[in-house]
Amino acid sequence: MLSCCTPGHEPADPGPTVLTLLSPGRPPVPAPSVPAPSPAALRAARGLLELPGGTFLMGGQDPDAVPGDGEGPVREVRLRPFAIAATAVTNAEFASFVRETGHVTDAERFGSSFVFEGLLTDRLRAASPPVAATPWWRSVAGAAWRTPEGPGSDFAARQQHPVVHVSWNDAQAYCAWSGTRLPTEAQWEYAARGGRTGTRYPWGDELAPGGREMLNIWQGDFPTRHTGRHRSTAPVRSYRPNGHGLYNVLGNVWEWCADHFSPDHHRPATPATRHDPLGPPTGPTRVMRGGSHLCHASYCNRYRLAARSANTPDSSSGNIGFRIAR
Repeated sequence: MLSCCTPGHEPADPGPTVLTLLSPGRPPVPAPSVPAPSPAALRAARGLLELPGGTFLMGGQDPDAVPGDGEGPVREVRLRPFAIAATAVTNAEFASFVRETGHVTDAERFGSSFVFEGLLTDRLRAASPPVAATPWWRSVAGAAWRTPEGPGSDFAARQQHPVVHVSWNDAQAYCAWSGTRLPTEAQWEYAARGGRTGTRYPWGDELAPGGREMLNIWQGDFPTRHTGRHRSTAPVRSYRPNGHGLYNVLGNVWEWCADHFSPDHHRPATPATRHDPLGPPTGPTRVMRGGSHLCHASYCNRYRLAARSANTPDSSSGNIGFRIAR
């Protein structure tokens, strides 16, 4: 799949239009196996926010929505209580998981991942082929979570930034280790809304109230001039939390959800799509939510609460991460 927002690898079935817009992808492969959670792993899952669940209005009817994304209709969804992390999983947390398990990410197994060209050295930019439809994405040999901009880069100064270059499979492996799971798409949106109903953002409908920067997205002229506070990712507790205590639910990094993606599975009003919905039972791609630091109004206005995207489960890039739930 090719994408402005998150590169990835082609699914067997390219799927709806949204997938051709947002991220390149790889063909599906089996998820790696991981050992059972250890005491150290269980400690990694402490401190999740307990949310009461209940009924909320999911989805949106935003004029900026891409029809093929399936953001609407707005519908009433009921959730049981659940817990979710206040932040995306950090580099430091993912490093602990890798040290204990020896996990090798999909990007490491494939030998490459996708990086925004503006973050590359001149040498790596020249050596890394662009994605045809979105040339600001480069397939960089050696790019992975430890080396987010390819060989010569590292995350030493970004311990509290979200881990990136992690696939859905990698996120699942981390969850298996820590005794947690990925949130369902409905749980993600309920948590991200922070108790608000019908607004575009967790703080209201205005992107920058009073001129204040509220999230980490591309500002300026994409893809050549960036005027925002952060060059790429921001620390996971940047900006102010929403009403439930979650940080950076919009912008920064796309967050994997548990569900298979479908633009219309939720449209029939059935108990399965309105009470603790799990998404369709099968499909070549998985849901991503929240947008990233590379989203911009000119091509990827998906840093809204109802916005959706997807990618193949072994795809990775420098703007995809995840948060855990229970």
